[in-house]
Amino acid sequence: MQGSKLTAERKRAMRSAYMKNNWQMYLMVLVPIAFVIIFKYAAYPGLRIAFMNYKPAKGYAGSEWVGLDIFTKIFKDKDFLRALKNSLAFNFLDLLIGFPVPIILALMLNELRFKRYKKVSQTILYLPHFLSWVIIASVALNLFKPETGLVNIVLRNAGAIDKGIPFLTEKWHWAVTYLLIGVWQNMGWGSIIYLAAITGISPDLYEAATIDGAGRLRKIWNVTLPCIRGTMVTLLIMNLGRVMGSNFERLDSFGNVQVKDFQYQLAIYIYEKGLAGGNFSRATAVGLFQSLVGLILVLSSDRVSKALGEDGLL
Repeated sequence: MQGSKLTAERKRAMRSAYMKNNWQMYLMVLVPIAFVIIFKYAAYPGLRIAFMNYKPAKGYAGSEWVGLDIFTKIFKDKDFLRALKNSLAFNFLDLLIGFPVPIILALMLNELRFKRYKKVSQTILYLPHFLSWVIIASVALNLFKPETGLVNIVLRNAGAIDKGIPFLTEKWHWAVTYLLIGVWQNMGWGSIIYLAAITGISPDLYEAATIDGAGRLRKIWNVTLPCIRGTMVTLLIMNLGRVMGSNFERLDSFGNVQVKDFQYQLAIYIYEKGLAGGNFSRATAVGLFQSLVGLILVLSSDRVSKALGEDGLL
């Protein structure tokens, strides 16, 4: 009995000493926790707007409850269905094209042996992530102009084309250009996580593979990729949760009348039919629908990954 009491007192003393030595770390963690609580969880009561005919002048108390009427109107709206179809198509294509690129890029960077060249390459590849879509779009619009854009001028001078390609003024060309620019903007940042996972692989595995006569490509296939498979599954699940989302800044920056058919996605729909018109109930309802579908996709993909023997996300 006396021994257990001494053990408990010793544990309390150790915890007290640990907190005294590391209180700054816990204080720093409180800042992002407070940010999440205030801007995420504190906003949850506002979701009731989706079930009300909300009028800002009347507030929550004076606005009429309409149940699921807002959702019924949304699902019958042809513009919503068009925006939903475009969002799903482009987000799945974004995932299909963009997901493997950071993995390939991380594998290539990991194989570089000159450290200075590797650092410069990483910096150049990470930089686009920190540029706003307004800046990226303004540069792209000048580069891809059909007649005076640098890309078309180079292609014409090389004899590859006879007339300018409407990269951003014709919907099918716009779709390809839009997706590839998105991949370019995100691939450097996404590769950071995979490089970190690769760094954690034991060198003994590579040494064993070398002894067995494995070349560089065989090591990547049999050692590197299996060791980062858990990271790939986790990021895939997280990306599936964003399939219903859309980036208003990106869409608005690249938008024009000629590509309206493809550019009209859920972010544009929420702005035009909801926020711009003062219809906050509709905007909230669409946002809630996006979040619920994203949650279902994350939970479903997590269950599938666990059934296949992976750790999953949750």
